Order: sequence, then C-alpha cells, then structure tokens
Amino acid sequence: MTTTPAGRVVDRSRLSLRDLLSEAVAGVLQRPGRSALTALGTVLGVGTFVAILGLTATASSQIDSRFNSLTATEVTVEDTGGDAPVKAALSFPDDADRRIERLGGVEAAGVYWTVDAPAARRVRAAPVGDGARGDEIPVLAASSGVLRAARATVGQGRVFDSWHDRERQRVAVIGTGTAARLGITTLDTRPAVFIGEVPFTVVGIVADVERKADLLLSVVVPRTTAAELWGPPAQNRAGMLISTRVGAAVQIAEEAPLALRPDVPGHFRAVPPPDPKSLRTSVTSDLDQLFLVLAAICLVIGAVGIANTTLVAVLERTGEIGLRRSLGARGRHILGQFLAESGALGMLGGLVGTSLGVLTVLTVAVVRNWTAVIHPGTVAAAPLIGLVTGVLAGLYPAWRASRVEPAEALRR
Repeated sequence: MTTTPAGRVVDRSRLSLRDLLSEAVAGVLQRPGRSALTALGTVLGVGTFVAILGLTATASSQIDSRFNSLTATEVTVEDTGGDAPVKAALSFPDDADRRIERLGGVEAAGVYWTVDAPAARRVRAAPVGDGARGDEIPVLAASSGVLRAARATVGQGRVFDSWHDRERQRVAVIGTGTAARLGITTLDTRPAVFIGEVPFTVVGIVADVERKADLLLSVVVPRTTAAELWGPPAQNRAGMLISTRVGAAVQIAEEAPLALRPDVPGHFRAVPPPDPKSLRTSVTSDLDQLFLVLAAICLVIGAVGIANTTLVAVLERTGEIGLRRSLGARGRHILGQFLAESGALGMLGGLVGTSLGVLTVLTVAVVRNWTAVIHPGTVAAAPLIGLVTGVLAGLYPAWRASRVEPAEALRR
C-alpha cells in the first residue's frame, strides 16, 4: 500500500509472472516425493493418451500392408441354394473349375466341401493293428484347382491334378499336421491312408498353404471320388475358392455366379475381398473408443490426486499463507500461487507422460517391425492437457487458500 501526494491510498502490491513461476517451482521442489506421486496420475493419463493415439495411427497404417496382394486376390463363392424349397444337393456344375478359369483375371479356382458321411469319419494309416480304429481327421473333397488357388507348397510328392479328378482316382494329399498324426514321414514306401474301409494312396504332403489353412489338417481327396463313394455334400455345404490377379477380384465376384449357372445364378453368393478403407476405419474406431476411455479415467485420477495434494498443502501452509497476507499479498496472489503450483505439477506430468507415450509407440513399432506413426499435434497437445488438468484440479484448493484470513492463519 502506498499513499499519493493527494492523500489517496493506492494498492501497488503485485506478483510478477517471473515471481509467480519461481514460487510455483519452489513449492513443487519443496516436497519432491509428494510432488512425484501427485504427478503420477497425470503421467499415466497423458502417457496413455499419447500411446493410444500413436498406436491406433500406427496400427491403422499397417492395414494397407496387411491388406496385401494375397488378400486382395481371393474370392469365395458359397452355394446358397437360392429361394427354391427343393434343390439339388450340389449347385456347382461338374466343370465349375473350367467355367471360372475362363473368366479374365482368374488364376485358379476349385470346388470343395467337407465330407460328412459316417463311413468317412475315421482315418487311419494301418488296416490292422493298434492304428486300425483310426482318428477323427477331417476329409476334404476338393477339385485340383483348390490346391492351386490355395498356393500349396509341396514338401514331398505332388498334388493331384485334373486327370485324377476326371478318372475318380483314389489318391489323397495330406498336410504336415495330418502326416505327423498318422505317422507318415516319407512317401518312398508309397503309404496309404484308410478313410473308413477305403484305401487311398498318398501322393503328396503339403508343407504350407497361403490360403485355406485347414488343408494342412485334413485329408484332401478328389471331389469326383468323394461324390462317387459318399455322395454329394449336404445342402449348402459346398464352396469355391478363386485366386485372381490384382485388381480383378471385385469383377470376378460379380461375374462368377452367372458363369457357374446362367440358369440359376441366385444359387450362389460370391464374397469379394473386404474394402481396406472401411477395415482401417473400423479398427481405428474400435481402438479409439476402447482405450480413450481408459486415458480419460487416468486423467481424472490424476486430477483428483493433484486436487487432494494441493488441498493438503493449503492446510499445512496456513501459517505461510497468513504471513504472506500480512506482508501485503492479496487473495488473488495466493490464488495465482497455488494455481501455478498445481499447473506446474500437471505440466510436469504431461511432459513425462508424453515422453513415455512416445517411447511406448516406438517400442511397439520396433518389436512388431512396424513404421511408427505419431501425429505432431498429439505430441504438442499432450503437455497442454496435463497443464489444463492441473489448473482445473487446483481451482478449489487455490480458491480456499485465497480466502484464508491473515489474523486467523497466524494464530494457527
């Protein structure tokens, strides 16, 4: 307080920004352990916020690479049977493979179904002995085009071809998993497998496939042989796998039903590859909604921690507040001091949380061999979120400190 020559009393007490910041830093460093624990909630909240946005952006950018030429060139056709109350058991014609392969852009195509006949539910490698009872191994009836469309890699022997299909040969191709289960390690001895009581010569062992992974766990036999021995598949159980050139899948999906059965194209439903844009949007949306809630909860916890600690500090420093007030500090100065302290805690937590969030994204990207994607706006906004959280959390404690009366505070 000062008095002008005219006798007027003027309030010239002030607290500069520099003094305010130094007081805030001093208040935070006065109790470093408590300050660190108080800022931990903000660290977790801001760190989770940065990590979530970074990981969702990084994961979304990987969808383009995951949606590669293999996925983009696969079409499946399902036998739906149409709306007819009674239909043939198999809508696919005998020359379905050739009809589809005549379409421009098709590399390979084949019809398949799982054999569900009771006589084909047991598969064994020995006609008598300990293995005579057999194991329950899936038997897949498939045309030769299925193995080509699945891009099978042969470990031993070969896959059957159109001649085996046409002549209804009793041959089988098995995957490595099935071979290990049946105890077949080599084809030099011309092994056979018994499906029910019917022997099939094993002509090949498939080491890997790029599509339709269940081939590795099945016994694959020509579809014509399966139809002759066990009859056609049950209604709506057959399907077709089509491998196309890049860019042709959508067109092939539109043309396939008409090419298969011009008389009843409605008996088929062709499924084209998914749209990568919608897939990316779906993944990003799901991750954002799920984890941003967690980030918000962490921020609320951090805000409650800052508010609680600041309120306790006000109670502990009542004498200090009274002394400052008696020396000329106004209520707004006290308010600003405690708001600055809580804001500093929030800002500190925001900076540390941002660093940890970025480090988390980079670590995950390195481990997964991804390209890390973090928007600069996210990194810039995260410390400000911590600052705002701290200031909001300190509003009530700072207001309460500004209301302390000097005389009462000094008596305490």
